[in-house]
Amino acid sequence: MMPEHQNHVVTTIETIPSETVTASPSLFQRMKKVFNRELLLTLALGQVLSLLICGIGLTSKYLADDYHANTPVFQCFLNYILLFLVYTTTLAVRQGEENLLAILKRRWWKYMILGLIDIEANYLVIKAYQYTTLTSVQLLDCFVIPVVLLLSWFFLLVRYKVLHFVGVGVCLLGMGCMVGADVLVGRQQGLGDHKLLGDLLVLAGATLYGISNVCEEFIVKNLSRVEFLGMMGLFGSFFSGIQLAIMEHKELLKVQWDWQIGLLYIGFSACMFGLYSFMPVVIKRTSATAVNLSLLTADLYSLFCGLFLFQYKFSGLYLLSFIIIILGLVLYYSSSTYVAQDPRVYKQFRNAGNAITDTPTLGPLEPSVTYTSLGQEIEEEPRVRVA
Repeated sequence: MMPEHQNHVVTTIETIPSETVTASPSLFQRMKKVFNRELLLTLALGQVLSLLICGIGLTSKYLADDYHANTPVFQCFLNYILLFLVYTTTLAVRQGEENLLAILKRRWWKYMILGLIDIEANYLVIKAYQYTTLTSVQLLDCFVIPVVLLLSWFFLLVRYKVLHFVGVGVCLLGMGCMVGADVLVGRQQGLGDHKLLGDLLVLAGATLYGISNVCEEFIVKNLSRVEFLGMMGLFGSFFSGIQLAIMEHKELLKVQWDWQIGLLYIGFSACMFGLYSFMPVVIKRTSATAVNLSLLTADLYSLFCGLFLFQYKFSGLYLLSFIIIILGLVLYYSSSTYVAQDPRVYKQFRNAGNAITDTPTLGPLEPSVTYTSLGQEIEEEPRVRVA
């Protein structure tokens, strides 16, 4: 028996290397080339969003500081009106199940709640600048990242790996370096008499941002980007219009209108509309968590512009923090997340228009792990089922 057993072992060892040695090098190189291209494109898309937020911040600062136009609700109202004109009207002219009326019949109350959440998230964070420091807003606004991580884990069933948490930690470290640089150069704008109130407003706004982003990820990946933006335009313009009439009509009357203020409002609206229109594209490609990590660099772009426009002081820590944040993004993107799900539930959701029966499936079940992010990794992952 011993010679036969040894013969069998030798045979199996000899047959395996002959296939793997010839096939693996070219396959590995091809995957590595595609992955690097995808990584660079994803990083670039995230930085486009950061630049749009930089434009929003600069126009808002000019309006508030140079022209004393403190109208955050009106500025958001203009964005929602643009979304309504472009995306809500697009839904209105569609036919069938994707028509505006058909969507409202099925999910109107859900989008109404989501619209309110989105409006108040914008309002609370902008309002917080009146009570607390810019440094506190930057630091506490990062609270949106753990909120998105938790909500994605429990509601979207996204499963992360150790490398993802390392990447998040590195990004937050880079943000800490930026806040430290702000303290060193004395950028403490926005200090008010009620700092605790301002900090609480930022935390509340960050929490609402996290809820809105996770809902947006679910909608754009399972339903439609146009549906999400059309519903935000419909309910956002309605509720922000009411809030504008109640809370900000007096401030709006104080604005000294001229062509420069008009251009600033147009610039703000264009950047805000671009952010809302482009963010679902990036979220569908990556995730809400990845997008919020990319947006950490927005404050740095605003700072670099402020060096020339507002004579901000420069510190080498700003460049260091930018490099650290980008490094954290590379670490996060270098490994793909996956979604744990019951394949039968997935099939029922995908075929929502058909009647759902309790008859057992005759064929093999679909894979219970769906990979997201930049592509599926070739490795053994545990199959996770969620009842």
